[in-house]
Amino acid sequence: MTKPVMHDPIKQDFRKFLWIVWTTLTLPNPTPIQYDMASYLQLGPRRCVIEAFRGIGKSWITSAYVVWLLYCDPQHKILVVSASKERADAFSTFTKRLINEIDLLQHLRTKNGQRDSVIAFDVGPALPDHSPSVKSVGISGQLTGSRANTIIADDVEVTNNSATQTMRDKLSEAIKEFDAVLKPNGRVIYLGTPQTEMSIYNLLPERGYEIRIWPARYPTDKQASMYQGRLAPFIEDNRPEQGGLPTEPDRFTREDLMEREASYGKAGFALQFMLDTTLSDADKYPLKLADLCITALNPQKGWADLAWASGPAQIVQDVPVVGFTGDKFYRPMWFSDEMYEFTGAVLAIDPSGRGKDETAYSVVKMLNGFLYNTQGGGFKGGYEDQTLQKLANIAKTEKVTMIVVESNFGDGMFSKLLAPFVNKTYPVAIEEVRHNTQKEVRIIDTLEPVMMQHRLIIDEKLIKEDYESAPEPSYSLFYQMTRLTRARGAIIHDDRLEALAMAVNYWTEQMDADSELIAAQQKLDAFNGEIQKFLSQATGEKRSDGDVWF
Repeated sequence: MTKPVMHDPIKQDFRKFLWIVWTTLTLPNPTPIQYDMASYLQLGPRRCVIEAFRGIGKSWITSAYVVWLLYCDPQHKILVVSASKERADAFSTFTKRLINEIDLLQHLRTKNGQRDSVIAFDVGPALPDHSPSVKSVGISGQLTGSRANTIIADDVEVTNNSATQTMRDKLSEAIKEFDAVLKPNGRVIYLGTPQTEMSIYNLLPERGYEIRIWPARYPTDKQASMYQGRLAPFIEDNRPEQGGLPTEPDRFTREDLMEREASYGKAGFALQFMLDTTLSDADKYPLKLADLCITALNPQKGWADLAWASGPAQIVQDVPVVGFTGDKFYRPMWFSDEMYEFTGAVLAIDPSGRGKDETAYSVVKMLNGFLYNTQGGGFKGGYEDQTLQKLANIAKTEKVTMIVVESNFGDGMFSKLLAPFVNKTYPVAIEEVRHNTQKEVRIIDTLEPVMMQHRLIIDEKLIKEDYESAPEPSYSLFYQMTRLTRARGAIIHDDRLEALAMAVNYWTEQMDADSELIAAQQKLDAFNGEIQKFLSQATGEKRSDGDVWF
């Protein structure tokens, strides 16, 4: 009589194994979303992308999945790839910890003579092989050299390697190496959270990958179409009744998500928690990099006239572009031969407020209705003597004729602190401005008309300096420019953009005032002409040019 085959229920269902892991780690029972993710890990296609909001535990779940694969087949080979070697090693370390701490897995513990390091280790029953059971490597490291049945790409896209199109292109090429490592019928699993609206994850379906998305809130009917059918079935099934509510209410309450949205900004929250990468809709983002004129500027003189164009010959090469996919900078197609000293120069300062804000500054000069942005950037902190002196030095170097300071923070205290440094270094008038309208709308209304007329000229070196001085892309002037919408709290950092808008607004107000004076003078001249004509006709006298009748 044949003995019945005993089936291990844990090998049949990864969710059961996940429950054991969570219990061992004294964690609360896996949530419905975590179980749903676990099911997809087990039953999903050979090439798949798991996008889930931050804090859901996708890396821990996948680490448990790696252990489960080895539990089911100790000869299985797994390669863990992350944006950095440190991140990949952390994944591998946690995986090794699970094996060492769970009694059910004691037979998998590394034996004497086997590889046993953070970078690479073997499980006990594994036969000698060129490839370790688990190996971790950074995406920029050496991927080739070993083979794998399963590749786990854990957060290969991060801010530091995806901020510009050049970076994204490099990353896109790097992940193609996975196919050189993967064994026949192997599997590639991406885990990630999009870092930009142009996330490389969006390109993976073209390479045969299926994307599954678990956002922090159930999308509303209006929002659902943005996901292009990629929402996890669990989310889609519950969405009609729970649209707008948290998908993990026991861990992330409605209030908690609202606080995170306020902290990240609407655009940042949409990426990090809603996994929505459709924000590149042109109608939402009115400030276009292509509308700027980019060239090397003379700090003292500008052209009498110039002409913008957006042909291939005008594309500015070799500068970092932190805008959307396809965004480019353009240089003018024509300059006049004549150059004149600028009419004036203003230094606008937006003092730091709270948290991680910068004290941002921007220098804009004016000539013949064109505005020249010669300097800009930001300093951490705002009231330190070192920062105040740097700003005074910039005023001197740029020979500004006015300093304007946003006075909303500190009730004008910044100007009082800045004045002694300015008076000592480069005496110039300081003017305070106070705003009482919504910031996002004010900035757009100031910059959009000037940019659309191609009257804002940016010094080419400012683009490079802005990029290099930004602690992360969100601090960059041009990142802020391209992501700004009219929605309140659209971006988390806007200091450099605010400073530029203040400087531009100073000159647009001046130009408006000049236009009013010119119009008034023209009206007066016309009136005088009519009086002269009337009197000439009435008296027969002819008045000499330039005579005024009152």
